[in-house]
Amino acid sequence: MFDVVIAGCGPTGAMLAAELRLHDVRVLVLEKENEPASFVRIVGLHIRSLELMAMRGLLDRLLPHGRQRPAGGFFAGIDKPAPEGLDSAHAYLLGIQHPVVVRLLEEHAVELGAQVRRGCAVAGVEQDDEGVTVELANGEKLRSRYLVGCDGARSAVRKLLGVGFPGEPSRTETLMGEMKAGVPQEEIAEKMREVGDASKRFWLRPFGEGIYSVVVPAAGVSDRAQPPTLEDFRHQLRALAGTDFGVHSPRWLSRFGDATRLVERYRVGRVLLAGDAAHIHPPTGGQGLNLGVQDAVNLGWKLAAQLGGWAPEALLDTYHAERHPVAEDVLDNTRAQMELSSTEPGPRAVRRLLTELMDFDEVNRHLIEKITAIDIRYDFGEAREPNDQHSGAGPDLLGRRLRDVEVKQGRLYDLLHRGRGLLLDRTERLTVGGWSDRVDHLADPTAALDVPCVLLRPDGHVAWVGDDQRDLDAHLSRWFGEPVTSPRRS
Repeated sequence: MFDVVIAGCGPTGAMLAAELRLHDVRVLVLEKENEPASFVRIVGLHIRSLELMAMRGLLDRLLPHGRQRPAGGFFAGIDKPAPEGLDSAHAYLLGIQHPVVVRLLEEHAVELGAQVRRGCAVAGVEQDDEGVTVELANGEKLRSRYLVGCDGARSAVRKLLGVGFPGEPSRTETLMGEMKAGVPQEEIAEKMREVGDASKRFWLRPFGEGIYSVVVPAAGVSDRAQPPTLEDFRHQLRALAGTDFGVHSPRWLSRFGDATRLVERYRVGRVLLAGDAAHIHPPTGGQGLNLGVQDAVNLGWKLAAQLGGWAPEALLDTYHAERHPVAEDVLDNTRAQMELSSTEPGPRAVRRLLTELMDFDEVNRHLIEKITAIDIRYDFGEAREPNDQHSGAGPDLLGRRLRDVEVKQGRLYDLLHRGRGLLLDRTERLTVGGWSDRVDHLADPTAALDVPCVLLRPDGHVAWVGDDQRDLDAHLSRWFGEPVTSPRRS
């Protein structure tokens, strides 16, 4: 019997498997495909995802395989520079091949002890008070204490669970692919400037080595049930720009719509959902993969705590409480971005107005922080003083992730590789006492903080700010359960 079976070995499933293995959870990952995807697609890891990779010691693995570029111009493709002084030590976008991300995360999970089985499609799910029975397409039955569906937009787990998936069906179809072009980049850039105002769902963006990301409307092109062809792209490019730019040698071609849906519940008993199995939306802004990886890191330590027997009551339910509103916000901002891509006079006028407003630093910063997920503040239900400064001190930090600050041992995120909580203590007076099996303690009066002490959850979010031991103990109990022994008092 496994502790957790994960359906789907994409970025979300692989990341979750690794998070669980940090806590010695017995994990089996089922992937319905026999082989990893052969097509090469470039994805962008946003700031918050890069921070999470740094927290787990994975960033150095990823960086050699990607290209860094400034964290700007994401919202609806409006070309504005990245704001200065973003509150992160990793304030850039990493363009990287999707199969590389999956491979590196899967390798990490396997190194930690996760098992991965390919060619295994989930065909049935039954749960009871003790666990979950997972039936595979070949008739084999597996038993686990929990099941997590990370099996994508057409999730078999979600369908078998019968969870509502409300939202809007696709109204607009778009072709997207990566291919080479037969004309100079300068000529492409000039034509883009000429045609760009007429269609916001049209671009050729260089990736280097002669490869371009190509996006064109799909209206009137082939049957949506059939995969697009290179000729479909050529036809649409000629219709929009008067030239097909000599595109050739495609690496991958796809069609996507603007369907937008969000599950009603992330958890039903012993079955949970994460990533595209829980939410789908257009790829504008490049948030999908990032949202799934962030789901995995939020869920991993909570599910491990439940399995380890030390989870406070309702800790596992905070996964839905925290991540569902985040997904709602992503769905809303992608809806807005898709409206701004319309060629209708009204949306075009709104786009021109927003383009002007983004010249104000506050507006540009707000939208970039939203897209890159560094603006997230989980609602912990505690009173906070009004404070509009994202990097502010005290109550404003509560519920936010803490940036990778300097500490006497180097960098803060280097202390989070094991997926444990952390007390960063500038007073050198506090203790984690009976929680030391779950929470590390660094006494460092030199830490680059504007507050006396912070308690970090394993996902890097601030669970407590202060300098009082009794108050700290209460928050340790809230997030990390009962102490093994009575904590020492100062």
